[in-house]
Amino acid sequence: MEAGNIFDVIIAGGGPTGLWLASELRLHGVRVLVLERENEPPPYVRALGLHVRSIEMLDQRGLLERFLARGQQHPLGSFFAGIPAPQPTGLDTAHAFVLGIPQTVIDRMLEQRAAEVGAVIRRDAELTGLSQDNTGVTAEIGDGSRLRARYLVGCDGGRSTVRKLIGVRFPGEPSRVDTLLGEMAVGAPPESVMAVVAEVRKKELRFGLSPLGEGVYRVVVPAEGIARDREAAPRIEEFKKQLRVYAGTDFGVHSPRWLSRFGDASRLAERYRADRVLLAGDAAHIHPPTGGQGLNLGLQDAFNLGWKLAGTVHGWAPESVLDSYEAERRPVAADVVANTRAQMELMSARPGSLAMRRLVSELLELSAVNRYLTEKITAISVRYDFGGEHELVGRRLRDVQLRSGRLYALMHCGRGVLLDQTGQLSVRGWANRVDHVVDICDALDFPGVLLRPDGHVAWAGDSQQDLEKQLGRWFGAAGAGYR
Repeated sequence: MEAGNIFDVIIAGGGPTGLWLASELRLHGVRVLVLERENEPPPYVRALGLHVRSIEMLDQRGLLERFLARGQQHPLGSFFAGIPAPQPTGLDTAHAFVLGIPQTVIDRMLEQRAAEVGAVIRRDAELTGLSQDNTGVTAEIGDGSRLRARYLVGCDGGRSTVRKLIGVRFPGEPSRVDTLLGEMAVGAPPESVMAVVAEVRKKELRFGLSPLGEGVYRVVVPAEGIARDREAAPRIEEFKKQLRVYAGTDFGVHSPRWLSRFGDASRLAERYRADRVLLAGDAAHIHPPTGGQGLNLGLQDAFNLGWKLAGTVHGWAPESVLDSYEAERRPVAADVVANTRAQMELMSARPGSLAMRRLVSELLELSAVNRYLTEKITAISVRYDFGGEHELVGRRLRDVQLRSGRLYALMHCGRGVLLDQTGQLSVRGWANRVDHVVDICDALDFPGVLLRPDGHVAWAGDSQQDLEKQLGRWFGAAGAGYR
């Protein structure tokens, strides 16, 4: 096989998850190839924004300013089942906002980032087969070519070819309802549209027309039934019919830019890894779009996996580090599946669901409940089970101000960080993988904290012996190098 066809990691799928994973791997010098079957990025906007944890991740890699310049900051609140609620107080973040930015823009910017750090991206290249052995994975491409890598990651969506090829089951619940989604011109006056939408949404929350400018709207309306062919796009006539059913008018919709449908199926892969092949993003989990968690969940998978897979490729990471990807991320996905199912129940027009919605609305008036659900949806309450009793261990650490600058500004290279407020600790033996920062943070009352490259706290305390145990656990043996 030609040298040009040999990589460390092949990523199947050039969506947000795959592109972010490619960027994370490249920070560690991993040779990465992204295979994307489509010639161009999709024109449709399925996701509309980034939640707090994703915003933090961008800041940790020095990318936040370029994304802020292309989006709009909105206050947090009213995420859970669309129930009106104010922005909660006391959120554990320095980035208490949601960034409104269309997925088309996110895709483009993540592709630019992956390319600028050296990832190879091949479009019109569909993975059709794979085989693996003790040293790597051979990927078969639709044009008949074959590529070789040490690992392969399936980021190829809910109908993942990779998942099917490695025989991983995808159990869960099928769709019970379909929703039509598209962008199209609207002939009715804007004030009339908004008045009718406000009235319909009192009873049907899966309904809306949002102006995009120049007479074009993003239209969401319940479908008549469940589509047998999940890949077939709906027709404009279906939109008109369903708009008349729910609103008594079709608003004069015409000239669609794109039309699609989505269901409320929820599924979770039984495992995230089969030897040298792994799954991330929608290839590992699908769920209803309530709360806007899908794209964010995939980005967070990639952020968790990138440094672990890089350490495995370079030979310094213990096997347990790569195993921890599934152990940490699968429970998070299970929680998202559960909370989106709950939200769908609350959005139903059935009498029992309406009664439950009224009850949850009352509970959201309690600040602790509002904060709890907001932190769940925005993923800042995620805590991985590392063991130990320290309240910080397993949680990601918010951006904090040090005497010399911000914590997140120290994490742009994707390495571990030891924040040492004593000046007595050491990362000797791990200095090629962990940065030692001696500084003071008035907001934190611990002597030292070890952060993994994804910002989660691996250790907190003042014992050098305990610190070295966790350095070995997450960053391999002292003195280990890159190969």
